[in-house]
Amino acid sequence: EGASTELEINGSSPWPLAGMVAYHRSLYGGWIDADGDCQNTRQEVLISESLVPAKLDNAGCRVISGKWLDLYTGQTFTNPSDLDIDHFIPLAEAHRSGADGWLPERRRHFANDLSYTWSLIAVSGSSNRSKGDRDPSGWLPPNVEFTCEYTRNWVNAKGYWGLRMDDAERFKIDSVLEQCE
Repeated sequence: EGASTELEINGSSPWPLAGMVAYHRSLYGGWIDADGDCQNTRQEVLISESLVPAKLDNAGCRVISGKWLDLYTGQTFTNPSDLDIDHFIPLAEAHRSGADGWLPERRRHFANDLSYTWSLIAVSGSSNRSKGDRDPSGWLPPNVEFTCEYTRNWVNAKGYWGLRMDDAERFKIDSVLEQCE
């Protein structure tokens, strides 16, 4: 892997760094209920991204129906069990790009962030698995009408979180964005 370049859009980070840590999914924790309303991060994303008012179970904790557009494929879904909540910058990719030095609190916040539009996105389970932990040098959405927006949002999300890009990633991004002009 070539030299990495640090993106800095927000200036200095309010988060102190920890020592480098080998990647394991558990370092980022699972879905949390940050506001204590019984809806975890997954449910919050489903509610916010539904194109119609999401229908909840009797307890008001779990989404049972709605209408979602998977931007990666261009397909529409009505059953929430057909959807995954994708970490737009995959956790393993974030880890390779600088999150390995974050404190545990920042990693959990990254994995459950609802404040930044491109932290989490509802997509089909199959498109999320197809993407895996790859950056744009290894995967772009099959919905070509979303390629330019996806790539621009990738750059913005990396900058927002202060994550590095490797040379192959940057080369692919530059190539895609050149075609988007």
